Amino acid sequence: MSNFWQRVDEELEYLGKNRTYLASKCGFSLTNIGLGIKRGSTPSADTAVKIANTLGVSVEYLVMGEEKAVDAKEVQNRLQLYRKYHELISDCEKLTVKEQKAVKNLAKVLGEEL
Repeated sequence: MSNFWQRVDEELEYLGKNRTYLASKCGFSLTNIGLGIKRGSTPSADTAVKIANTLGVSVEYLVMGEEKAVDAKEVQNRLQLYRKYHELISDCEKLTVKEQKAVKNLAKVLGEEL
């Protein structure tokens, strides 16, 4: 499997999603993803952009493994979020995978109720 597809799988896992979700959101078949993985090929630019947008990462990251530089304001925003939720993150990391999935599902349900 190419590094591109490894990074895609890592991002899907992080989001709690699967390849079927990705194919559906991007408008192509799961078979096409499988063929790309089997061939070890990087998709065309327009497909890579669709995938990156769906996953919320940059194309540069998926292709090269490096994020493009973010501006100082974005870094500051991320630090503020981390400071705000670092205790919650630490507690969640101590949970089993099953418990983490339950917490994610609960957060999703609560977010939909807002």
